[in-house]
Amino acid sequence: MAKPAGRMRVRLSPSARSDIREALVWSREHFGEGAATRYQKLIQQAIADIAGDPDRPGARERPELAPGIRTYHLFNSRERAGGSGAAVKQPRHLLVYRPRQDWIDVVRVLHDARDLARYVPEE
Repeated sequence: MAKPAGRMRVRLSPSARSDIREALVWSREHFGEGAATRYQKLIQQAIADIAGDPDRPGARERPELAPGIRTYHLFNSRERAGGSGAAVKQPRHLLVYRPRQDWIDVVRVLHDARDLARYVPEE
């Protein structure tokens, strides 16, 4: 894929939106409001990072999951998401996305221990 000029638009699938809500609720329940806020900022930064360059370092082609699918671990965006608060120490989620001509489809946001093949749609 050719490197895009500027930031691409990002479309979050309903499943990705649900995944994000679930991760943030879990984070809030187990680690508190501050941790959930930091995790939300990290997710936003990771999405901005792939919007700026879908082929960025840390992004992986995943043809075994579905045609055109790539993954990007949130860990790769930790340094840019830290801001004034502490960075998330051990993020555990992957953005699962498919670059299109003019936008990026984020199809899921999955915990890295999950069997990705069970949760990634073919198209």
